[in-house]
Amino acid sequence: MPYITGKNYDAKKSLVTFFLVLCSVSFIACVQKQSTTPSSPKFTRLLDSADNLYANNRARTLHLLDSAKTATKNSDVVDVFRYYSFLYYINYRGKKNPGKAMLYADSMLSTIESTHNEKKYAKLYGVASFAKGDALFINNKFQAAYQLYYKGNLIGKNYVDNCTIGDYSYRMGMIMYRQEHFALAASHFKQSFIENASCGVGFLSYYRGQELLDNAALSYNKAGIRDSAELYFKNALSYINASARKYPEKSEVIEAARGVVYGNLADLYLASKEFNKAENLLKKSIQINLKKGYENKDAQLTELKLARLYADLYNTKALIALLKNIRAQLDTLKNSEAEADWNHLMAEYYQNEKEPEKAITYLFKYEAIKDSLTTATIKIKESNVNQQFKDFENQSTINTLKSDNQTQHTYLIITLAFALMALAIVFLVLYNWRRSKQNVALLSELNRTVNEQKRQLETSLLELEYSSKEKDRILRAVSHDLRNPIGGIASLTTLLLVEQGLDNEQIELLKLIQETADNSLELINEILEATGVLTSSIITRQYVDINMLLSHSVDLLRFKAAEKNQKIMLEVLDKPEELYISREKIWRVLSNLISNAIKFSPQGSVIGVKLSVEDDKIKIAVKDQGIGIPADIKDQVFNMFTEAKRPGTAGEKSFGLGLSISKQITESHNGEIWFESTPGEGTTFYVRLKKLMA
Repeated sequence: MPYITGKNYDAKKSLVTFFLVLCSVSFIACVQKQSTTPSSPKFTRLLDSADNLYANNRARTLHLLDSAKTATKNSDVVDVFRYYSFLYYINYRGKKNPGKAMLYADSMLSTIESTHNEKKYAKLYGVASFAKGDALFINNKFQAAYQLYYKGNLIGKNYVDNCTIGDYSYRMGMIMYRQEHFALAASHFKQSFIENASCGVGFLSYYRGQELLDNAALSYNKAGIRDSAELYFKNALSYINASARKYPEKSEVIEAARGVVYGNLADLYLASKEFNKAENLLKKSIQINLKKGYENKDAQLTELKLARLYADLYNTKALIALLKNIRAQLDTLKNSEAEADWNHLMAEYYQNEKEPEKAITYLFKYEAIKDSLTTATIKIKESNVNQQFKDFENQSTINTLKSDNQTQHTYLIITLAFALMALAIVFLVLYNWRRSKQNVALLSELNRTVNEQKRQLETSLLELEYSSKEKDRILRAVSHDLRNPIGGIASLTTLLLVEQGLDNEQIELLKLIQETADNSLELINEILEATGVLTSSIITRQYVDINMLLSHSVDLLRFKAAEKNQKIMLEVLDKPEELYISREKIWRVLSNLISNAIKFSPQGSVIGVKLSVEDDKIKIAVKDQGIGIPADIKDQVFNMFTEAKRPGTAGEKSFGLGLSISKQITESHNGEIWFESTPGEGTTFYVRLKKLMA
């Protein structure tokens, strides 16, 4: 059985080829699909009968194999391979004739090699390599065995067969376990479990999976990694239980596997001194595997674990009764490892019973058996497996190079080509270096030209800035000079309108003059405001309560909104906030935005004004229900003297300066101003200022 079991485990029996040991020679069913030639029906029928009879009637099985021998000449490669593998199994499994098992393994290899088509039968080729490696291993020919294992691994890699590579990982895990590299063994078993997924869906793959999980758990337990060991033991049991119902015809084999895991899990609880758990699991394992046809040898080893527990707990009565039962079993079913442990426990028992003569007798027997068991283990430990596999890999590389002169020739040509390319690259580097010197001189000249143009542009910019300031000065002077006469015209018109005796036409003309004068004064005021913002570089700031400033602005404009039957809904902050700003200029921004909302909103609409906090900033939102801003003029809204100006909903004039002034004031406070608008639905203007800007 391919499990690691027992206190002093004899790993030789665990290196049995998995496909052979698992369900006698039925392992070959997993690769029969490779056959493309028809098999001999008689030969196949005889092998199937032998396969089914082997467990209960080995004599009849051998007779059927003798009958099948005469049909091998006319049989398919897979059937011939199956025939030799069956004979290999019989000689290997019982260890009756390891030398003969090796001969049959050679026949398995030659059957595939004679086809000269190893690629077609790659899986069988890997199985044969591992089979011969196992036969060499039990004969303590470790280096030769390792070479066959490496060959099987190479076959798996060359033909991208992860299932075959998984068999190699499995054997590496077994070897590492024997050498007491337990953590490394666990990693190999886990890797093999992953690779086993490539072996297809079926009982063989399922059975191997639970075995690998159990072996990984045992390795972790030996390495002292208890938590991982317990996890993998439980995973093994879950894995067994998950698919057990799929294979009712294999229920006894599955139950035996479950019993093995119980016994191994008990080791973990023994180490952690959880004796009740350990005893229950040991008894469950023994009850399962003492049945005929089950894992009787594993049951013997598990009984010895239970006996060890009784000895440690000084339960002398239970101990001697159990040892007597084990003795009767060992007389029928030989088990050298169990024999060694039994003698050791008997020696301890008689020593505790103050009978030193009997104790010494059993101790001598224990030492004699133990010496024979440890000889092979010592040889394995002395071999450097990793180095040997590295040597095999190096030798494989050397052989490949020797057998492929064309490859060497190709490498030489490639090397020469690279040399020529290198020379060409050197030539190009030198050529480009010379060109680069010329380019540097040209770039230097261009740089001087660019610098001269930059200087000229800076001069032009200064002149333009001077011209702009001069324009603002003239504009401010003209506006100021026009303000008084136009203001006088507006005042005189107002006085004339209150005079009596004017006819309707005269009144209409006077109102037109008054409206024109008022609009002109408003334009002059905005021009003076705009030029004042542009020319003023110093802003007088103070701490201002933004709630109060906004409330004051809204209150002043409620009367203007009432003229159009509009309402202004104000929402201020719950907690007052102070901003370090120019009260007058920010008031101007707020008034401009609210005035615009009134101007461009229809009669009876609602204008929303809201304050909110965004991290370390205050956001002011003014939302109207007006005509909105079309997409084609959105990028012109904040320009001075913009072409985007439009009359209000009641015909109010718009000069296009208010938003430009608001943007300049906001940006001079390191703030932001923007808007969101949908034509026909309204516009929302936003202003964002830092809380404290001192």
